[in-house]
Amino acid sequence: MTRLPAEGRTGPAPRWPLIPDVVLTTRKKLADAKVQRLEYDLEVAQDENRPTGPIERKLDQAREVAAIMAAQLREQRKLEASLWKDLWTLPQAVQWERLGWTRDVAQYVRHKVMAELGDLDAARRPGSGLTGSACRRWRCCGCAGRSWPTRLRRGARRRPRLRVRSLPAAG
Repeated sequence: MTRLPAEGRTGPAPRWPLIPDVVLTTRKKLADAKVQRLEYDLEVAQDENRPTGPIERKLDQAREVAAIMAAQLREQRKLEASLWKDLWTLPQAVQWERLGWTRDVAQYVRHKVMAELGDLDAARRPGSGLTGSACRRWRCCGCAGRSWPTRLRRGARRRPRLRVRSLPAAG
């Protein structure tokens, strides 16, 4: 049984190991390019005195998609940074650091944030959970004999999910 400090891991979180979200970044670039192309088409249509209604509708839609992509990327970065920082203060983070699970934790953060932002399939992808068999053998020191999380005790019927919290020290 591995004992974890009840007060959690101290010190700054490790450096974020993952590259920016390639899919979302690419989608945003494509949406921006479409907006530029439609703005050009609109100018040409206006110069040639052609009807602009269909182009304007497409341009409005493209601007909306580009704005949504920009907001998703911005929120994803903020949420990833916040969750990353929070997770590395937990008792489990001591063991993650010992085992070199920095990238695994980062992948969990990425998938968790993507699910929170509406990509519900993200939770089912590999790397979206941190509750492996090794985690079930971790015990939080000073927890009056309770292992963390309590749902992972022998006989638990439901499949364990990561529910992170620090247990108080006995005292």
